[in-house]
Amino acid sequence: MYIDLPEKRYYKIGEVAKAFGLNTSHIRFWEKEFEILKPKKNKKGNRLFTAEDLKNLQLIYHLVKEKGFTLEGAKIKMKQEPNAVKENHAIIMRLETIKAELIQIKNQLT
Repeated sequence: MYIDLPEKRYYKIGEVAKAFGLNTSHIRFWEKEFEILKPKKNKKGNRLFTAEDLKNLQLIYHLVKEKGFTLEGAKIKMKQEPNAVKENHAIIMRLETIKAELIQIKNQLT
């Protein structure tokens, strides 16, 4: 899944949830389930996600929503082969970006 958010230092949970098409409760649940998600919290307790958090969320989303892993299966996969999972996901993201660019070029030509 390719998410389109402006580049910022921190993202609020509502922005993140909207970008992924999920509820904020879903994001909070994943935060509890996956150790790699560690958003910062401000004085009010609001979660502030970094670009690294977004990459990790994309990885989790890919495994759970796109590949059909259970949460437990995704956790195991990420622990057993963390580099392979990240590399495969990075390749998929680059290919999706190229595909989007090619579609845009095609639409401009027609």
